[in-house]
Amino acid sequence: MKKWRLDFRVWHWVHAAVVLGLLGTVFLRKTFLSWRTNSELLSQKLTEMDLAVTTEQAKTLATTIRAPMWEWHILLGYALAGLLLWRILLFFTESGKHNYRNFKEETLYKKIVKLGYIVLYGVLAFMALSGLTLHFNEALGLTKEATHTLKEVHELVYNAVLVFVPLHIIGVVIAESREEKGIISEMVHGGERS
Repeated sequence: MKKWRLDFRVWHWVHAAVVLGLLGTVFLRKTFLSWRTNSELLSQKLTEMDLAVTTEQAKTLATTIRAPMWEWHILLGYALAGLLLWRILLFFTESGKHNYRNFKEETLYKKIVKLGYIVLYGVLAFMALSGLTLHFNEALGLTKEATHTLKEVHELVYNAVLVFVPLHIIGVVIAESREEKGIISEMVHGGERS
């Protein structure tokens, strides 16, 4: 019998792609597509071409350039919300329950890892819900102040995901090279239940 069912493995890899996509859009927003940096660059280059623009016009141009990337962030946010619902359903399958059986007999390290995943799912649920709330803030009747506060918290909590991703990759590589040989290939072909 397979340790990880196909639906669980597909969920894992699609989820990884979505989370990396979301992180990528935030990275672009904060670096290459930063409206602050690009509005200054646009203003400077247009001035060199004898085209005067106001600071507000340069900001509008810069935010327009990054708008398609931000649309991807929103679409990936919808995907994250759907994937979290799918993960809740998967918890009730054999593959989903398998990971949390015999919790009391696990080593302290394994307990911490498993609790870490539960915390991560909570963080991702918050990110999905707060992102959807931000996207639909007008329809929900949120005030400008409430929207701004939620955006600040959303961006702050994002740091937990930013820390988790490299820790997860490092942890998997360490586990693969030590006590859990084959952990990566099991998430590809399913592995065999011990």
